[in-house]
Amino acid sequence: AGTNRKATWKLRIIGLCERMLSQSGVNARSRDLFGLRCLPGECVLQRAVMVRKKLTAREGRGWLSGTLFCTHFRVAFVPQDSPKPDDNADPVLLGDHDVALASIEKVVVVGPNRTKLVTPHSSLKFTPEELVLYCRDMRVVCFLFDRLTPESQVLEMTYSIAKTYQPPKPGSVLSFQNAALGSVEMKQFLSNRRRDAHMNWFESASDWEQELERCGATSWRVSSVNDRFEMSTSLPRFIVVPQKVLDTELKKSFAHFNEGRIPRWCWRHPRGSDLLRMASFQNNIYHEKDDIRNLEMILFGCQSSLCVVVELGEELPSPADIQLAHSRLRALCLGDISTSMSVPDDKWLSTLESTHWLDYTRSCLRKASEVACLLRGGHLTVALQEVEDRDMSCVVSSLVQVMCDPHCRTMYGFQGLVQKEWVMGAHRFYSRINYHRDNDKEEAPVFLLFLDCVWQLWSQYPSRFQLTEDFLLALHDSVHLPLFSTFLANCQRERCKRSQNLGQCYTPVNGWRDVLHPDSSTDPSDPPLPPVWDWSLQYSKPRQSRFTQPVPPTPPLQPLLNGNLNTNPDKHRLTDAVPGSVFLLSRGTFSCPTNLLPWRSSSSSSSGVYKKSHRRALSSENVPGLERLLKAWALVEYPQALTSTSGPQGPLDPYEPLLPLLMGPCMGLWRECYLRGALHAQAFSHPLSANHLHPVERLAQEVQQLKDKLEQVSTSTDPTPPAVTAEPRRADTNLNQNTNNGTFLFPASRPQSAGVLRAAPPPTSANQRTSRGAPATSAPQSRPAHKDMGGSSKHTFLFGHSSVIDAHPDQRYYSASSNAKLPKSNGPSLAS
Repeated sequence: AGTNRKATWKLRIIGLCERMLSQSGVNARSRDLFGLRCLPGECVLQRAVMVRKKLTAREGRGWLSGTLFCTHFRVAFVPQDSPKPDDNADPVLLGDHDVALASIEKVVVVGPNRTKLVTPHSSLKFTPEELVLYCRDMRVVCFLFDRLTPESQVLEMTYSIAKTYQPPKPGSVLSFQNAALGSVEMKQFLSNRRRDAHMNWFESASDWEQELERCGATSWRVSSVNDRFEMSTSLPRFIVVPQKVLDTELKKSFAHFNEGRIPRWCWRHPRGSDLLRMASFQNNIYHEKDDIRNLEMILFGCQSSLCVVVELGEELPSPADIQLAHSRLRALCLGDISTSMSVPDDKWLSTLESTHWLDYTRSCLRKASEVACLLRGGHLTVALQEVEDRDMSCVVSSLVQVMCDPHCRTMYGFQGLVQKEWVMGAHRFYSRINYHRDNDKEEAPVFLLFLDCVWQLWSQYPSRFQLTEDFLLALHDSVHLPLFSTFLANCQRERCKRSQNLGQCYTPVNGWRDVLHPDSSTDPSDPPLPPVWDWSLQYSKPRQSRFTQPVPPTPPLQPLLNGNLNTNPDKHRLTDAVPGSVFLLSRGTFSCPTNLLPWRSSSSSSSGVYKKSHRRALSSENVPGLERLLKAWALVEYPQALTSTSGPQGPLDPYEPLLPLLMGPCMGLWRECYLRGALHAQAFSHPLSANHLHPVERLAQEVQQLKDKLEQVSTSTDPTPPAVTAEPRRADTNLNQNTNNGTFLFPASRPQSAGVLRAAPPPTSANQRTSRGAPATSAPQSRPAHKDMGGSSKHTFLFGHSSVIDAHPDQRYYSASSNAKLPKSNGPSLAS
């Protein structure tokens, strides 16, 4: 605490000196002297001239000359030919070539035939020729010092960065925030910022009512029963519950669930199904008769026929698994030149397979596809159940809405989705991201895994998204900056405490009143934290213009009949289901375990208190699996899609789910995010070798050449070109649902996807296990192919042509012969 107070007073003194200098005109002159526009109160600690910054592939490669600055907030690089900064423009926290100190993980210097990891207590015995910054957002920024750069500037710059970048100790986040936002001018600027009115923030009752109206959920209402966080400290102030459930009855239900996270509405499918989220049941709570009735009214929502509880804990990875996989992925993609240890090129793909990151991405997409298909059937309630309902339920519920709702694939719709399912859903951003770096046990990049899953959907259906890869990449990088209120709390209650610094007390006369909490750890002088959606604080207008792309307008919803679309429900839903049945979807199959609902087993006691309302469920022998449900849907809706390549007839339904292809070659590595630092992590940093390709790039080019040869062989052996499907999305969906015909499709090469690294599923028992709910993994086990694939007649591979792709962006897949099978490989495969 004493250290924090000293740091706070030091920053205040620095800010006072800055204001005194600005009044005398000295600060403004020094700010524009070298083209660096400082933030209000920002101090320049060191400067180095004649420095080169290595550009990534997205930046055009090569080197950029300029001046390097180190402030107490960032490492800024100003190119030589950059335009003069406009003092009247709004401040931008980070420029295009800047690195925040809080996002730096380690500093490495390269000298004559040696490298060294620099710490705050290091002493250099050589003059660095190169400065490499390893960042937490998977970037590796490389600066090369010129021979004419003064040696004193090189050493002082290195020591300044090493001593001021984010140290791993508590309280340092507050110092970083004060350095960026703590000045009087910056506080005033942030207080005058207006929130974007185009997106839904889900912070008031009217916001939730707006979402109910958009989804057509007329039988639900917004409840303020948790307005003061009395019922549940993690749930938001407003929750959506059925209209027939009163608040007085609702209050009795919170104690029956972990952390009081009762079933609550998330989204309504246009066909009438409702998506709910809830925590696990408290089995040690006594369930009274009225409590049981209220619980089932909430669980069934507005449906009276069917409820499916989807258990997320068995098939999806745990936070610890995600953290371990991400750590391995970082070590593989970034490398470490300070230890001179790197993965050999011939083992790079197998090492990628062993990280299991793509496995976890595939499992999340598979589970979301199952839920999306269930909701598409209509006339049922799907409740996502997790032990604490704060990690994987956020991932699955968000992916389901991205797949099924075109609004969530726009930029503002996606931002509102994150606000609803993650921010208001009480995902532990502060603990999972671990800004203080003092709680490694709870650290897990769950949100980054979700962004990777969205990128997988975007890479397969790019024309269905208004948001672009640049937007996803900007959101990925913003997670590692502890400057935004979106990621600096674990729930809405903590955000309200920080923003208002208020407590509550109750008196018989005045009732509940908001008072200043004397023991609050939040300092009233802390800077206001903006939301991450205020992109103008981080990126210039040209960069923001690349966040979106034009998409066709979404047609309005079809007329509703009694709240549901007339879609032949007898053919789409679980047939012969008794009204009021509850099923458990786990590992791709439906079951009716006796302990699914705790009160069901207790109601069968000899007392017979709740025998009248006890609802009978089907036995697991008569319950059809998800595979039967999907095949019935495909045969009824699109019978021609399974028998011919002409595609389904009729207009396109924009609310059909975007089911991703989950086969190995169709799952890609987010290269623009994970491999953007790999070029710097190797010893290819000198300008003379700037044009040399990374070994991974060379391997990708070789694979592309093999693909071109296979394409030539396939076109020469088959004189009639394959027909292009009329609707590729539905064709892809049907291929995911029925892979017994041995047909495998490969995405055609696209210029905008040249950086996609495709990886096949690892040959583990978990991935080889056939799941009824995961049609993508139900393909027959392939046999090894002959080495001479060009002369083999057992396997047929067809690839799309670039000319067709340009004319029809969405028609990217061609069907092969029914005898085609996917050859087994020892490691993941590459495709552009």
